[in-house]
Amino acid sequence: MTEHTQVAGLSTDHLPNIERHLDRCYLQPGKLPGALTLVARRGEIAYVKAQGLMDVERNKPVRRDTVFRIYSMTKPITSIAMMQLYEQGRFLLDDPVHKYIPAWRHQRIYKSGVYPNFLTTPASSTMTIRDLFTHMSGLTYGFMQRTNVDAAYRELKLDGSRSMALEALVDRLAELPLEFSPGTAWNYSVSTDVLGYLVQLLSGKPFDEYLREHIFEPLDMPDTGFHVRDDQLDRFAACYQYQAGDQFTLQDDPETSPFRRKPQFMSGGGGLVSTIDDYFHFAQALCQGGEFRGRRIIGRKTLEFMCRNHLPGNQDLPGLSVGAFSETPFAGTGFGLGFSVKTDVAKSQTNGSVGEYGWGGLASTNFFVDPVEELVMIFMTQLIPSSTYPIRQELRAIVNGALL
Repeated sequence: MTEHTQVAGLSTDHLPNIERHLDRCYLQPGKLPGALTLVARRGEIAYVKAQGLMDVERNKPVRRDTVFRIYSMTKPITSIAMMQLYEQGRFLLDDPVHKYIPAWRHQRIYKSGVYPNFLTTPASSTMTIRDLFTHMSGLTYGFMQRTNVDAAYRELKLDGSRSMALEALVDRLAELPLEFSPGTAWNYSVSTDVLGYLVQLLSGKPFDEYLREHIFEPLDMPDTGFHVRDDQLDRFAACYQYQAGDQFTLQDDPETSPFRRKPQFMSGGGGLVSTIDDYFHFAQALCQGGEFRGRRIIGRKTLEFMCRNHLPGNQDLPGLSVGAFSETPFAGTGFGLGFSVKTDVAKSQTNGSVGEYGWGGLASTNFFVDPVEELVMIFMTQLIPSSTYPIRQELRAIVNGALL
């Protein structure tokens, strides 16, 4: 039998299967422009590999320091920021949201009609802060393209028009009905953008400043922010859109990208750009109970609380979800305070551990933390939408296969 070489209990003979798989199934057939994958265990990076191109038009290869749009991988960062304020006693999870946003006191539920002529009924429950964390608020996203309410979100550009201030988003949302009474169903939504507004409100600091001071600087994340600086432009990846026939076309050119300008709207739900090493520092802090290289961003017990399944009756997402969209396969997966949480490995049909948590982004980026195995995986690419290929599940199978 072959003797395995290993790093941190991971087979270094098996990990290159990641590179081979991505090359054979995605890069050579032209399904993805490029990819960057990092795997770490027990705090030690065991594998990091750049493949393909970060900018096809300019023939620029992916580099380890490539800057990516991480979209919804912003959500766990915003959730940690909000829970830092929870640790200071600034709010409680069962506080009604209208305690902090008075215009949201008398919320109503959509019954029929088209914007602006909606027929509504009063909500049967009060939206709490926890409902925002768990996406059980009754809010939605315009890109869901499922209901007349999300059509109104599209018309009003509530999914993150970079010119709309957070205050304006909150005011606009007050005028629209909810999809359902809070706490009764799960629907992916702008809830985390509202959490970003609350971070700003409760801390008394602009949201971007708060994140920089309390997360990015302590964790040495200099390349993470809401826009791409001039000194980062050469490392900024292009973003691509899936086309029928397993092709892709340019969706956002780095040179002319909206991300080149500092936005008015700092989206806690999807506004950040980052690098794989920056995001590794964040994910590794989570894996180590909230601390990285001696700098603590969240308490161990608070993090344990966040990573429990907060869905009612310990249900998984299929039992509560009204929308077909998610950044994770639904079965065997619950939702915590800002992350998906694996509740049943067999039911999920993807290898892993109970308690594994993480999330992904619109452009197919993904990360997970397995606290049982002390394992972190981060995958970066730039292809919209994230549901195009089952890469996330395939990578989990390969990475878990490397555990010794």
